Amino acid sequence: MNFLRVRRIFAVVLLSLLLLTTACTPKEPGRFDQVQQESSRQKAGQAVAKNATQGGEFNKFFPPAGNGYERVFTQEKKGFAEAKLKKDGKDMAMLAISDTTSTPTTAASYANSTKKIAGYPAREIGNTQTAVLVNNRYQVKVLSRSPSFTASDREAWLQKFNLNGLARLK
Repeated sequence: MNFLRVRRIFAVVLLSLLLLTTACTPKEPGRFDQVQQESSRQKAGQAVAKNATQGGEFNKFFPPAGNGYERVFTQEKKGFAEAKLKKDGKDMAMLAISDTTSTPTTAASYANSTKKIAGYPAREIGNTQTAVLVNNRYQVKVLSRSPSFTASDREAWLQKFNLNGLARLK
């Protein structure tokens, strides 16, 4: 009987020592840890410009819901606002406004644009995005999320934005 008690105590002590030594052993850095530390310290490309417009300021320029479409705001942060365009519960498109002061190459990409929508330089980005540049600062995009939402639908929705109001935003 005494032998069983000693064996249990010995097992508990051994298990405790095992847990203590494994828990206190320093963890070897993983293969991505150094890259993560470097990217966390990196400032370029991550910060939003100080003078970027607050995302909430953009909401009033989005087109209203209607004709069976529902507009659901999904993201709002400094320099950016986004909404889903839904019909019958399905995502049809994403609507977005972004301040390009943080990404000047975005505004520069409209320099050779020959297409205009509502008087603003426009461009197709891939097969699913149409965008305009307002006041050489604000990019307004419509991104198809359904194959039935075509380039002409994207252009029509871009024209529903209050682009002239956005142009007056300071």
